Amino acid sequence: MLFWAAHLLLSLQLAVAYCWAFSCQRTESSPGFSLPGDFLLAGLFSLHADCLQVRHRPLVTSCDRSDSFNGHGYHLFQAMRFTVEEINSTALLPNITLGYELYDVCSESSNVYATLRVLAQQGTGHIEMQRDLRNHSSKVVALIGPDNTDHAVTTAALLSPFLMPLVSYEASSVVLSAKRKFPSFLRTIPNDKYQVEVIVRLLQSFGWVWISLVGSYGDYGQLGVQALEELATTRGICVAFKDVVPLSAQAGDPRMQRMMLHLARARTTVVVVFSNRHLAGVFFRSVVLANLTGKVWIASEDWAISTYITNVPGIQGIGTVLGVAIQQRQVPGLKEFEESYVGAVTGAPRACPEGSWCSTNQLCRECHAFTTWNMPELGAFSMSAAYNVYEAVYAVAHGLHQLLGCTSGTCARGPVYPWQLLQQIYKVNFLLHKKTVAFDDNGDPLGYYDIIAWDWNGPEWTFEVIGSASLSPVHLDINKTKIQWHGKNNQVPVSVCTRDCLEGHHRLVMGSHHCCFECMPCEAGTFLNTSELHTCQPCGTEEWAPEGSSACFSRTVEFLAWHEPISLVLLAANTLLLLLVVGTAGLFAWRLHTPVVRSAGGRLCFLMLGSLVAGSCSLYSFFGEPTVPACLLRQPLFSLGFAIFLSCLTIRSFQLVIIFKFSTKVPTFYHTWAQNHGAGIFVIVSSTVHLFLCLTWLAMWTPRPTREYQRFPHLVILECTEVNSVGFLVAFAHNILLSISTFVCSYLGKELPENYNEAKCVTFSLLLHFVSWIAFFTTSSIYQGIYLPAVNVLAGLATLSGGFSGYFLPKCYVILCRPELNNTEHFQASIQDYTRRCGTT
Repeated sequence: MLFWAAHLLLSLQLAVAYCWAFSCQRTESSPGFSLPGDFLLAGLFSLHADCLQVRHRPLVTSCDRSDSFNGHGYHLFQAMRFTVEEINSTALLPNITLGYELYDVCSESSNVYATLRVLAQQGTGHIEMQRDLRNHSSKVVALIGPDNTDHAVTTAALLSPFLMPLVSYEASSVVLSAKRKFPSFLRTIPNDKYQVEVIVRLLQSFGWVWISLVGSYGDYGQLGVQALEELATTRGICVAFKDVVPLSAQAGDPRMQRMMLHLARARTTVVVVFSNRHLAGVFFRSVVLANLTGKVWIASEDWAISTYITNVPGIQGIGTVLGVAIQQRQVPGLKEFEESYVGAVTGAPRACPEGSWCSTNQLCRECHAFTTWNMPELGAFSMSAAYNVYEAVYAVAHGLHQLLGCTSGTCARGPVYPWQLLQQIYKVNFLLHKKTVAFDDNGDPLGYYDIIAWDWNGPEWTFEVIGSASLSPVHLDINKTKIQWHGKNNQVPVSVCTRDCLEGHHRLVMGSHHCCFECMPCEAGTFLNTSELHTCQPCGTEEWAPEGSSACFSRTVEFLAWHEPISLVLLAANTLLLLLVVGTAGLFAWRLHTPVVRSAGGRLCFLMLGSLVAGSCSLYSFFGEPTVPACLLRQPLFSLGFAIFLSCLTIRSFQLVIIFKFSTKVPTFYHTWAQNHGAGIFVIVSSTVHLFLCLTWLAMWTPRPTREYQRFPHLVILECTEVNSVGFLVAFAHNILLSISTFVCSYLGKELPENYNEAKCVTFSLLLHFVSWIAFFTTSSIYQGIYLPAVNVLAGLATLSGGFSGYFLPKCYVILCRPELNNTEHFQASIQDYTRRCGTT
């Protein structure tokens, strides 16, 4: 029931529209608009410009007006006539002839009228609605046209229920690719989605990211502008201004004046005009009136090479015009065909036949005739569009060829239903003058675009093909050297809101457009990745970057190398100290039983000298790349060696004080101390305590090689982790206590005999020890560079040298240079002198 109700409603609507279209009048076909044949094709062409007027009744607009003749549509009209006659002269459809009925669709009403005439059954003026539309037949089997999207949408909607093939030659809007709405629509002009992609690629190829968009009223312009804005935005292009030229616009009217004002304020160098020819003409007349010059105008296919636009007075001064045009093709023989057609008409134009209506949308030859001198010029734009007509007619003919089984040399005769022919047209795949003609699932062709540039040679206009664009996928190939720019020195114009930032500066967007921004330098340690211009990326751990950098650099790995000059100096000094210590040990072994050696501690001196050797050897681990053994031995071995030395020095000073001062005053304590080897026990206990501290240090705060990244942005410092660890500080504190004890004991013995008085030398060595480590800690608090280990070595070397110099060098001097003092008599005299002084006091 619903199906029949829908059919009944559509039948009533078509009947009423059909009656109104004819105004119930008798009409006659004008000569040249029809050709009999076995199968008829309909053609819709705009032979006159659209007549805009207010209508109160749905009457067909009169198209036969000499002041609105459309030369472009005339060439397409002739192209279809030529193609049908050419096919009839070939073996493509043997024993079958094609005919045509051509209509002038100067307005929407005339377009609807022509479509209804196409749907009428053969020999009648009626459109029969059947239950099964697959059995519908009409006097034509396919329709070629119309020329624009608005008309094509209407025609396709009317033809879709009947599945009658509609092959358009100029309707490029993407909306017509919706097969659920327009299943019988095909075209020989590329889909606008490809044109939009090509225009955006063209903008990108020149770096134009700040543009204005102007479209024309209607599906073609408005949908094109919408698609352009969406795609351009995703590709990083900003649309500063967007507007649509109204259908009723006139050059210089208030609406167009406001548009020109806003366009000038947008500060865009590039303006994309996605418009049909008629409204593009209105727009550019307004541009000339507003003196809006010095810009780059990007033309859509419909007006890119149209002489309708190039004939606008003053347009040669607007700037540079680049555009997208249908690939240039020639219809062989079309020009000669038109000339022969005009030549066949002789004499002055005659009146229309009595009783005929010259507004039947079929142009009367008797009402409008040409001569070979005033016929419309067949330019490149019209020739390209004519080739699309040529291709469309051939596509239908090849569909009939397959449907009628003409491959055998004879075509079958019988009824041809539109849906059958539609299926075959979708399948066609043939070569036409070395170009493949085929359709995809949406009825769109496989095609190419030319990229063109306008060229004004004096007052004469031409265009030059500067590149091409292949489709699916879109790829541009442009020869930019062919473009003559309007600016100085033929430089490519720049169209940006903000100039590109310097290298290493990221964009801080200001306002709503991401193309308008401030440039801020990337912070140190970050860089600007060209794939993300708004955010600085952090460098890797092993990399660094200065402020305002566009790349990261590998950090330099630094450590105290063996070959550094300061290393060589320290190594030489430490080796010299080590040799002196070893030499002193040999000297003391040689003179072990002399008074000087025995007064210095005898065999205890070898433990002291050995501890100094251990400390000195530990300093070698500060040089070179840190390793696990080096880190384990570096500070702990030095600390333990110096602790043993201090323990020996302390007990030696304490023992002298006991012998000279307390042996007679506290004899019991002295004998207990001597009998129980108090000196040895103290050294063992003190050294054991420090060894325990060092082992705890190594166990809990294990020094390990580490890579330090924070101190210097461009360096990786290789070091050990012992500095400022708790274990290090505890062990260092124990050495400080031993140092203080040594100083106290030495100070108590400041009045001892000269040969036993070591207060001055010990004070000097301890003072050097304190100063060295105070200097080290002060330096480490303000400097954390690669030479910090050198400062540590210097502090350790000063400590060891001070201890060795203060205690052992005076004794070596006596042994080597004053042997007369190294005898028992001298030491006895010194003791007697001390006893005498103590007795007098």
